[in-house]
Amino acid sequence: MKKIFFAFLLCPMVMLAQPIDTTIKTISSNAALTSATVYYGYGAELNHTSKAILGNGLQQIIISNISLTADEKTLQVSCPDNVVLMSRRIQPFTINNPWVPDAMYKKMQDSIKIMAKQNEALENDINTTQNILDKISKLLDVATGTTGKDINSDNIIKLADYYEAKIEVLQKKQFNLTGQRNELLENKQQLSTRISQYVASHQTPAKTIGQLILQVMATGAGNAEFNFSYFTPNAGWVASYDMRVKAADNSFKLGYRASVQQTTGLDWKQTKLTLSTSNPNLSNTMPLLSAWYLQPQAQANLQRSLQGKAPGIDLTNSNVLNEVVVVAYGTNRDRDDNYQPPLAEKPSYVETYLSLNESQLNTNFDIDLPYDIPTDGKQYAVAIKEETLKANYKHYAVPKLDGDAFLVAELADWESLSLLPGQANIIMDNVYLGQSFIDPNSTQDTLQISLGRDKRVSIKRSLVKDDNKNKTRGDNKYDYFSYELTVKNNKKQPLNLLLKDQYPISNIKDIEVTIDDENANADINKDLGILNWKIALAAGESKKIRFGYSIKYPKDMRLTIR
Repeated sequence: MKKIFFAFLLCPMVMLAQPIDTTIKTISSNAALTSATVYYGYGAELNHTSKAILGNGLQQIIISNISLTADEKTLQVSCPDNVVLMSRRIQPFTINNPWVPDAMYKKMQDSIKIMAKQNEALENDINTTQNILDKISKLLDVATGTTGKDINSDNIIKLADYYEAKIEVLQKKQFNLTGQRNELLENKQQLSTRISQYVASHQTPAKTIGQLILQVMATGAGNAEFNFSYFTPNAGWVASYDMRVKAADNSFKLGYRASVQQTTGLDWKQTKLTLSTSNPNLSNTMPLLSAWYLQPQAQANLQRSLQGKAPGIDLTNSNVLNEVVVVAYGTNRDRDDNYQPPLAEKPSYVETYLSLNESQLNTNFDIDLPYDIPTDGKQYAVAIKEETLKANYKHYAVPKLDGDAFLVAELADWESLSLLPGQANIIMDNVYLGQSFIDPNSTQDTLQISLGRDKRVSIKRSLVKDDNKNKTRGDNKYDYFSYELTVKNNKKQPLNLLLKDQYPISNIKDIEVTIDDENANADINKDLGILNWKIALAAGESKKIRFGYSIKYPKDMRLTIR
């Protein structure tokens, strides 16, 4: 893997960060994304190449189509021997694509023009009709008013009847013309809206891209190729798995894949991927110890109380381990209802195109296949490999916490798989059973993976009331507890069961807890108060286990016992 965290350049340097001179010759070029190294969690290193025809002397090259989120501090540039790099800079650039009218757009615009002419003609007719009505009204006012002329009543009546009929015809005409004009205006408005929508759907929106601006000095004219890379935080991958188990032969296949996503502003098209297990976002500075000074109790308590009130300080994250508390990863309570189980047939993997490169610090999966990863933030599955593993199966149960037994697969020599923490789909006999979780951050030689609940193993935990005796002797009180565990194998095959329970432990001098001698057949962790039984059950066999303990404490003490 390239080291990308030093902002050095692979060609001769004369000066850095010089302003771009707009008076010198400018050459435009586009960058081609050749490969991407995607880091576990988030982050990616993008590698580009760009070609340009250079002249002799000083000139600047504007290389488009790089990531908008490129970290300029990690930029590395490689140029030909006859080219001296003067300066480099990354900046955003917005491309405004002009709208080029097509035949449909022109046709709709012609319709708008025709409607405008029709509307103008209707407006003229409406105005003309209105003018005639106004003149008739004035004429009638003159005829019926005092004009100084001798007009008899019969003539007035005839004149009024004539123009009354004329007015009625003209008003109907004006009403129809107004209706036609309003309908035309409405159609024109609808067509204008359609034109706006058409333009919006066919016009390429403005796009902001990244540009790399190089100022170079060339000692000779000709073709030149530039290779450059940079780090961007807007990408990453997480691990996920398919665990396929067959009951017939107890075979175990682990499908390893990556979910890759990126929002770099640059679509990755036909790009070769390298999936790296390293995380460059973590600090690489070694921790150093400083002097540890003891403090008086009062001062230490005061300091702790002040820390609890400081914003951003969380004192609740205490690393207290309890061996009894087991996370039942096999449950499907987090199952997505839209989950579609994988197909029954063997999936297609890219193992023949995969090379695994391990260094002292990380592992890289180099995939010699081109991938398309759009810059949309969605997760795209990239298959890595499938391993057939040798697994030992056993059952695990903690009836105090959960009444079911869990099937567990134990994998030896798992260190060579280069696993990372991730969700795993459990598929047994081509049936999806739920999800589990693989956590390879373990110091044990054997990796344990919960495969889910086995309902064919019955477990019952009950309190034996006859043995619960509370007695008081002198200044002390004694509480006795006895439990009975019943397990039955309802399967047709034998099984091995690791059964766990617990008893309380005390760090108070006046409280003493004693385990009954009959529990000698259990492996007891006295530091944690854990009892372990390794039980072999034949098909259809059942067994009972009884254990008990007593608690001694002062009789005036109120003790809560769960």
